[in-house]
Amino acid sequence: MSGTAARLHGQGKVRDIYDVGDERVLLVATDRISAFDVVLPDPIPDKGRVLTGLTLFWLERTTDVVPSHLASADRRDFPEPFRSEPALAGRAMLARRAEVIPVECVVRGYLTGSGLKQYRAEGQVCGVALPNGLDESSRLPGAIFTPTTKATAGHDLPLTFDETVDVVGRGLAERLREISIALYERGAEIAAERGILLADTKFEFGFADGELMLIDEVLTPDSSRFWPADGYGAGRAQPSFDKQFVRDWL
Repeated sequence: MSGTAARLHGQGKVRDIYDVGDERVLLVATDRISAFDVVLPDPIPDKGRVLTGLTLFWLERTTDVVPSHLASADRRDFPEPFRSEPALAGRAMLARRAEVIPVECVVRGYLTGSGLKQYRAEGQVCGVALPNGLDESSRLPGAIFTPTTKATAGHDLPLTFDETVDVVGRGLAERLREISIALYERGAEIAAERGILLADTKFEFGFADGELMLIDEVLTPDSSRFWPADGYGAGRAQPSFDKQFVRDWL
């Protein structure tokens, strides 16, 4: 984006972060697509707008569970030169700067992906014991909190709850587990009304002025697995409305 490169504060696999002063940042969802630790060379047109639109949709429906860092997604509220940048329309959020908690808060309602691999090897996921006889795509008895490290490079690694306590302290670990499961259940309920199963998802949290907040993207196809409820059946991989096809290809 012209005129903004000098103010780039950080760059993730998908998002660019700009420091705009006053303890605020501008999060820009690009059209880059990534899986695992790989960023593919070809972008997907308007992917960033889809991610931003969905995040705004979910933030509006979860404010009673936990506040978020969102200040505005209206380009007219952005400081210059960002306000005058047409490319930012629909893909940027002005947010409060947060001290990021170094844990990815993953919640699973169904068994698949890395959770399935760990279950098959150990009979548990992140220290949570599960019943015998579960298979690919099995629905779990209840949503489980299966956090991971937040790696700056390479793969995130699974954490047990006690290991999470070692990272952030018991009180915060318990609060993160409670909020994450509540957010998952809210998302799963709303998705089910539209004929969609929320298999799993991940959340990120941070602190601003001592307040715990939901940050980054929320319940998007990049951070979640969404399956069509019509035709769901355990014992096989499910068709999906997310980037699972990219993971499979890689």
